[in-house]
Amino acid sequence: MDWRPQHYEYPKLDGECFQQFLDWLCVQLGGDYAILQVDQAPAHTSSAIRWPENIIPLFQPPSSPELNPIERLWQLLKKPLKNQIFSSLQTLRERIQEIFDQLTFDQVISISSYNFILEALFYAASY
Repeated sequence: MDWRPQHYEYPKLDGECFQQFLDWLCVQLGGDYAILQVDQAPAHTSSAIRWPENIIPLFQPPSSPELNPIERLWQLLKKPLKNQIFSSLQTLRERIQEIFDQLTFDQVISISSYNFILEALFYAASY
């Protein structure tokens, strides 16, 4: 799978959109496997979700955004957007894409790979 950070915008967070994401990720992984950390949003926990065999869900405990690495990424992304006004939603999307394109693998790893997050998640998953 390409290491470059990627983002996709879905019209809403529901089971159908999440399923589309899982199906896309499954294809991107090819023969590889991934552990996907997800929160307790209804779209993630729906019984209608068909988890591909090569994606293993790891559910974080409820109400624990501090365990979600994406929250740290959002903080990094928001810094260059602070105090800016965009003339349109498309202009904002383009600026976010520019910021994503500048991210390096090491930055993403340093933001999202904290041992305490993994330890807490694996501890929670063991119950």
